[in-house]
Order: sequence, then C-alpha cells, then structure tokens
Amino acid sequence: MSRFDRVIIADWSAASARSPAKPSADAIWLGSPGQQSRYFRTRQQAEAALLAEIDSQPIGQRLLIGFDFPMGYPAGFAARLTGQAQARAVWAWLSARLQDDADNRNNRFEVAAAINRHVGASQLRGGPFWGRPAGLALPDLPTRKTIDYPSLGLTERRAVEVLVPRAQAVWKLYTTGAAGSQGLMGQAMLHRLAQLPGIAVWPFDRADARVVLAEVYPSLLAAEVATDPATVKDEAQVRLLAQAVFKLSQSGDLAALLETPAIASEEGWILGAGHVAALRGALA
Repeated sequence: MSRFDRVIIADWSAASARSPAKPSADAIWLGSPGQQSRYFRTRQQAEAALLAEIDSQPIGQRLLIGFDFPMGYPAGFAARLTGQAQARAVWAWLSARLQDDADNRNNRFEVAAAINRHVGASQLRGGPFWGRPAGLALPDLPTRKTIDYPSLGLTERRAVEVLVPRAQAVWKLYTTGAAGSQGLMGQAMLHRLAQLPGIAVWPFDRADARVVLAEVYPSLLAAEVATDPATVKDEAQVRLLAQAVFKLSQSGDLAALLETPAIASEEGWILGAGHVAALRGALA
C-alpha cells in the first residue's frame, strides 16, 4: 500500500535560537502539494503544527511526512549506546536527554559529548561525533574530525550515504552542510511522534499505516531547485519534493522507492535514494 492522500515534506533545523521573523533559509519549512509552504521560527511550533496535521487526518485517508534529517546511525552504534540494535532505542535515549526550549535553546552538543564518552575509547581520541562552536568548551567533542572510525568499530557513513555521497555523514554536527545536529534534535521528536496511534516510521515499519514518517533528502532534486524562482531555496526544496513524491504516490509508482536493503532496518534509509530519475520525471 503506497498511495498517500497527502504528502508533507519538512526541512528541519537544529538552530539554537529563534529563526528570523522574515522567512529565511536554514530554518524550518513545511511543504505540501496544493498549499502554500509554511515557515516556522522554532521546533516546538513546527512540531505542534505537525501534530495538528496528524490529528486532523481524515479517517480512511493516508498521510506521508518526510523529514530531512537522518533517522538512524551506522550499524552497531545503537547497540553500543543503548544495548539494543534498534534505531528506536536511540530515539528514546535522545528524547530522555535532549533539552529544547520554546526559543530553540538546546543542549545537543553536550549530549553528543556524553555519547562520545560512552561510545568512544580514550586511546582513539573519543567517540564518533565531531563539530562544535570553537567557544564551547567540550573536550569530548572535537571541533574537527579526528576519529578513526574503523578502529572504533563503526563506519563513517551509513549505507544510504554511500549511495548518496552528497549527503553528509551523520556524525558531523557543525559547519556547512552538517546534518548531524538535525538528526539529534529530529530523532528526539521522532520518538514522541512514533508513540502516537496509527503512526509508522519507514523503513523500520511497513509503510502501510494511516500516517507514515520517512527520511528524505531534498537535495536529490538539486537541479530543479536551482532553477526554481523561489526567494528561499529551502522553500523550493520542500515544495518540489512534496510534489514529486505525491505524484509518484498517485500514479502508483512510489512502491519502488520503498524497497530497501536489509541494513536499512537498523540504519534507516532516504526515500528516493537511487530513484532520482523517477523523482525528476514526476516534476516533468
């Protein structure tokens, strides 16, 4: 069952302060076909809006929500951190420790440093996460990548990031293109949403629930976004990807995008990875 009546694509943010009042890049945007894209200054406001969308989903209709943050980590990490080889265990672990107030102030770097102490080894100069503001004194979280991942017993990239090399590794938390911080903050929210009735998180669950949450990567449509006249690229990304996914769903062609290798059950997967031509074709 891969037909959805509605699709929402969320461009997430790990900002430590409210985003500007004027709709801007590097903030939170929600895009859906047939609707004007929405801009949010805080994660709490965006999460409340998504909860409202889920609550108002008509009986008998299905909703797909795509989030542009990694929903899992390379194989072996979940067991090292939580004792369970399941992404869900990591979401719960993060949700119990991450603090995120109404103005976006959060402790994600401190939590990452704690993970490094728990998962890492002193002789290997720490754990897997790296990247932080230079003025933030956290010896267990280096500003640059210093870890030897094979020696730590982890890979630097998930299988899907090997397939999509433009995607940043999940361990990078700071500076241009970093997706790791969005992953930390987003997975804590994912834990809360996944507790709701009728929610499935693909590919960890079958994509046949009333509401399905999935990881997306809007840069799969980078060429189309580059030629879009939108003032803010982030708005074009969510709008165009929502249109493409929705059209594939309506035509019955989304099923192929939902097929994944076995490792995705632990690491997660990007919806549309390996199917860029189909996404682009849906916008033609």
